Amino acid sequence: MSDMRVKDLAGTVGITAERLVEQLNEAGINVSKPDDMITEDQKQSLLKFLQQRHGKTADGATASSPKKITLKRKSLSEIKLGGATRGGKSVSVEVRKKRTYVKRSATEEAAAAADLLKQKEAEEHAAEVARQEQERLEQESKRKQVEDDSRRQQEAEQEAAAVAAAIEAENQAAEEARLAAEEEKKALEEEAKAKKPAVKSKQKAEEELSPSQLAHKKLEEADARRRAANLARIDAEKALEAKKKAREEEEALEKVREEAKAAAAEAQAKEQKADVRKTKDAEVRHNKDKPSRRGQRKEEDFERKELHVSEGKAGRRKKKKGVSQSRTAVRETEHGFSKPTAPVVHEVSVPDTISVSDLAQRMSVKAAEVIKTLMGLGTMATINQVLDQDTAVIVVEEMGHVAKPIHENEVEQALQVSDEELGEAVARAPVVTVMGHVDHGKTSLLDYIRRTKVTSGEAGGITQHIGAYKVETSRGEVTFLDTPGHAAFTEMRSRGAKVTDIVILVVAADDGVMPQTIEAVQHAKAADSVLIVAVNKMDKPEANPDRVKQELANHEVIPEDWGGDVQFVPVSALTGQGVDDLLDAISLQAEVMELSAPEQGPAHGTVIEARLDKGRGTVVTVLVQQGTLKKGDIVVVGQEFGRVRAMFNEQGQPLDSAGPSTPVELLGLSGTPAAGDELQAAPDDRTAREIANFRQTKARELKMAQQQAAKLDDMFNKMEAGDVKTLNVVIKGDVHGSVEAVSQGLQKLSTDLVKVRVVGSGVGGINETDAQLAAASDAILIGFNVRADNAARKVISEKGLDVQYFSIIYDLLDVVTKAMTGMLEPVYKDEIIGLARVDDVFSSPKFGDIAGCLVIEGVVKRHNPIRVLRDNVVIYEGELESLRRFKDDVNEVNSGTECGIGVKNYKDVKPGDHIEVYERVLMKPAL
Repeated sequence: MSDMRVKDLAGTVGITAERLVEQLNEAGINVSKPDDMITEDQKQSLLKFLQQRHGKTADGATASSPKKITLKRKSLSEIKLGGATRGGKSVSVEVRKKRTYVKRSATEEAAAAADLLKQKEAEEHAAEVARQEQERLEQESKRKQVEDDSRRQQEAEQEAAAVAAAIEAENQAAEEARLAAEEEKKALEEEAKAKKPAVKSKQKAEEELSPSQLAHKKLEEADARRRAANLARIDAEKALEAKKKAREEEEALEKVREEAKAAAAEAQAKEQKADVRKTKDAEVRHNKDKPSRRGQRKEEDFERKELHVSEGKAGRRKKKKGVSQSRTAVRETEHGFSKPTAPVVHEVSVPDTISVSDLAQRMSVKAAEVIKTLMGLGTMATINQVLDQDTAVIVVEEMGHVAKPIHENEVEQALQVSDEELGEAVARAPVVTVMGHVDHGKTSLLDYIRRTKVTSGEAGGITQHIGAYKVETSRGEVTFLDTPGHAAFTEMRSRGAKVTDIVILVVAADDGVMPQTIEAVQHAKAADSVLIVAVNKMDKPEANPDRVKQELANHEVIPEDWGGDVQFVPVSALTGQGVDDLLDAISLQAEVMELSAPEQGPAHGTVIEARLDKGRGTVVTVLVQQGTLKKGDIVVVGQEFGRVRAMFNEQGQPLDSAGPSTPVELLGLSGTPAAGDELQAAPDDRTAREIANFRQTKARELKMAQQQAAKLDDMFNKMEAGDVKTLNVVIKGDVHGSVEAVSQGLQKLSTDLVKVRVVGSGVGGINETDAQLAAASDAILIGFNVRADNAARKVISEKGLDVQYFSIIYDLLDVVTKAMTGMLEPVYKDEIIGLARVDDVFSSPKFGDIAGCLVIEGVVKRHNPIRVLRDNVVIYEGELESLRRFKDDVNEVNSGTECGIGVKNYKDVKPGDHIEVYERVLMKPAL
């Protein structure tokens, strides 16, 4: 190809003439305009240049790594624009991105490395120069300091000498003035004595002075010299002060110079570091062409540091007089903060409940730090979650601070009663609790004492409530508390032991010590109550009181006749034998204990039982422990409050007041309190309402905190439990104690396979709300001594709910246990019915491989599943395809008979294997 113009070549290759001119210049071919001519060699040079740029070697082969890569990316998206039409209008948006990466050559990399090495050497050289300059400045500063010290010492000596001379001159002038005054006085005395007229002429009198005038003149001269010496001393002191100021200003200027030099050195070092950093950044940006190194740019990590104001740096900086502007500029570069030298420990006040955000604010940390600590302790929490006091104290101590638990019960201080308001203590009746095992005769014994038939009113002859009775005996009044003996009522017995003075443990002489008897002993010891053992049923021929003593002695209950301190009284609730002896023992023990309580003042007591009566509302059985409870008093009972509208004794007779150790039934509370709550008289209705609302709020927050804290544990339990069945129940009872006992008894029935979950409980009849709750949670409705009302029965009929009514807790637990058993999955057991030995294997064109077997145990059935065993190891599980005797198909083959067995979908049966035949047997599930 001959020479041609640039624009013709551009038209041939399909680019613009200007672009071709630019490429020719980049290739080293000098071309200025499209009309210039280029030769064949120049075209070859341009071709080689373009090939090298696009990643090809000189011989035309493609290089392994291109020098320049251009990436293009296009994305499409739609944006909906709102308008009057329904659905709006969609607009397509196309985004195009283009990025080019250039690879450096080895020469450029070597040059960059050399530049970096030079920069490092320059930085090191600058650091060395700065260090030498700093050492020189320090040496020069020390030398100047020594010179200034010697010069200041000489000036101080000279100034001291001048001041001493001035003081000496002043003292001499004062002495001369004193002498002149004495001479003047003598002269005046001599003139007064002489009394001779002057003979001298007028001119001589004017020229000559009298002795008094001469002395006066000397006095004036001495005063003048003293004033001059005083002025000289003042001037010397002023000069000394001026020299001190000048020296201070010189020192300040010298310090400013040193600070300026240090700042200049620091600024120079920063500039050098900035240059090095710029070079490194440029190198990183230049290396972005390699995809493998893309995104490897180092970034500095800045840690959050808590800054503290340094001493003397607080407030706005002010320019001092006598300091140059350069000193002020240097000071402006200094910061006013310093890093703390030790951890800051706060004393954190922790109330009963506190949220995570409030706790973090009190410790001056971020809430995320508190949440992180809680997660480390195994508790998942959010920033607004409420923590209980124990958890908050652990978190505060874990984070290195000091926890100070506080109780926000200031509002309850209004219920505190002073000793003056209570008055003097008077003797009171003993509170006696009757405890023991089921059917050992507790209520029968109390029935004999009260001369009434309490047992006949209980379902099944079992006491299921706490009964409180005040009995008048020949030896005074005694308050009896009758508690249930069944294991489900452990909590009720525990509350009975906490309010009692004397515990009567009833043990049947023919039955001995039982589990509930041991629990009663433990409750009595925990409450520090005096124990009296009543060995009941002594009228039976098989009664053995020595056995009772022996068994109780094993539990540290030693009789008095054995050297112990526990009275054992043999009684019979049926015949009344020993009842008087028992009352004597109670009276004797009460006299020894000297029981007393203040009778005057506001009442204080304990709730024995509470129930919801349809006609009268909330009925609460209270044992008054101190003070006098009157009709019309405003009381606070746990989280409830109200006015005492009516009071009744155990026989249903109305009362106007009740003193210590008196059990009464109250009407008029706002709700049903829990058994064991304290009753306190309030000064007014407003105070009672505030205290009740406060307790309700705190109880709600505490419950929420405990539930939220247990969420993580529940999650892990659910993960571990897997497919655990749950039986939901809704419980309604006649009294609070029965509901509590039934709930605890049902929850104790829970196993690893089936769990009982109480979704709702309450006191009173079954209403519509209870029925709706049972329907929503797929629960069983349980009524303990209560029934459903009309609205609830309608919902039960419509929803088809399961409702169970009980009056004895034994039956209730049995029915629920059966229901839990019915929820279990069916269990199958593999029972082996036959075993055949493979003696040989034959090939059949119709059935494939047939195992010739001998049945050695049981029977082989055709339609039962099988297992193939080899060396007593299961190698296959399946079923039979055929079972034949000679040429006949059979359904079963008995032991000792040969047969042919075809195993379905398995062709690896060998002589010596065993074929095991079994059947699946349904087992009855059990908890």
